[in-house]
Amino acid sequence: METSKHNRLTFGLGTIGRDMVYALISMYLIFYLTDVINLSSAVMWWIAGIILFARIFDAFNDPVMGFIVDNTKTRWGKFKPWIAIGALLTSVFTILLFTDFSLEGSAFIAVFAVIYLLWGISFTANDISYWSMLPAISIDQKEREKIGAIARICANGGLFFVVAGIVPLTALLGQRFGSLQQGYFTFAVIVTVIMVAGQCITLFGVKETNIITEQKQGTRLRELFGVIYKNDQLFVTAIAMSLFMIGYVTTTSFGLYFFKYAYGDEGMYPVFALVLGVSQLSALAVFPLFSKRFDRKTLFTGAISLISAGYILFFFAPTTTMIFIGAAGILIFVGQSFIQLLMLMFLADSVDYGHWKLGKRNDSITFSLQPLINKMGGAISSGVVSAVIIVSGINEAESAADVTSEGLLLMKIAMLIFPLLCIIVSYIIYRKKYIIDSAYFEKILSDLKERGELLKS
Repeated sequence: METSKHNRLTFGLGTIGRDMVYALISMYLIFYLTDVINLSSAVMWWIAGIILFARIFDAFNDPVMGFIVDNTKTRWGKFKPWIAIGALLTSVFTILLFTDFSLEGSAFIAVFAVIYLLWGISFTANDISYWSMLPAISIDQKEREKIGAIARICANGGLFFVVAGIVPLTALLGQRFGSLQQGYFTFAVIVTVIMVAGQCITLFGVKETNIITEQKQGTRLRELFGVIYKNDQLFVTAIAMSLFMIGYVTTTSFGLYFFKYAYGDEGMYPVFALVLGVSQLSALAVFPLFSKRFDRKTLFTGAISLISAGYILFFFAPTTTMIFIGAAGILIFVGQSFIQLLMLMFLADSVDYGHWKLGKRNDSITFSLQPLINKMGGAISSGVVSAVIIVSGINEAESAADVTSEGLLLMKIAMLIFPLLCIIVSYIIYRKKYIIDSAYFEKILSDLKERGELLKS
């Protein structure tokens, strides 16, 4: 029992800095490029293409990294060496992305392309090894939910620290160090230090379970994509998660632009983010209570209903008041907090399902789909955001008064209607194709124990 509590805390604390860094890059790097260092539209088209290419490349590279982790054998296990390597390299490349090299035009584009690509590869090494350790910590569904809930609370705490703090803190740091660019650079240094510290807690604190028997043969490279495709529950989860993340990340990536150019008060963005952050963290904290009373399918349906209501309310809400916008945001983020945790549990259960169906346990290949999905969602959302910001005229605007009503409508459609459609399709796929409930999962564990591939408790 003490080991379980210890693992929940030490695993969870590792996510704080990781998600700070990921939020900084995925949500604010484009804003930094357009509104802080003021890149021209011509350069931004190149940057948008580079980000799209790099994320797609890195996404398809994720299963390869999962294969590497699954076949790693060291005295520290297969997960922790890659967690450490990925954390250190990610920190270096994050700082470089916000470093002023005094470059312009093609030179800036070339340097940015190299650093951004290396950042993605480094974060992948850390992300896959970190999350794929979850099924190795416990095989109990409820314990996994508790570990996952604490991890997501810590992760979202880190994320919303960035969301709520980036505007006032970068402004304060910019005043201290002479420019807003230096403010962003210093902010990047701070979050990377927090990331490394949190990862050290996980590296030295988490104890893995020894209930899973040693596999005699590893996965071969030619079997890599078969592991994903033949595990039908993993494949279904991946498609549903991808659509959901495309919608969700597109919405969040427009957030700062919405408050600056539609609402007309950039200063309200941190307040809005703080309210949503508290709402989401509260939802994650009470998730275990709801999971005791409702099955996962019911929870998933309820969460999608909240999200859909929030999107509709947000789209029709007047931009002159925070009441309706705030209420809509709370509905979306409370629902999303349940979905992100449920999706994590679906992936964890897919590890055991794949072990049962295919005869091999591929923790890291399975969890390689989580960063793949996040990056594909981020790539598509970045492409959507970049294109809409340029086409709508927002990239050339100085304030809300410079943006036309047509430009604002285009942003709202891309921010709210397109994501809602993606999320609804995601739900339909999940309901029709995902079959692992608690009874099915118990049968999987029972069969694995009878086959001698799981130690009997």
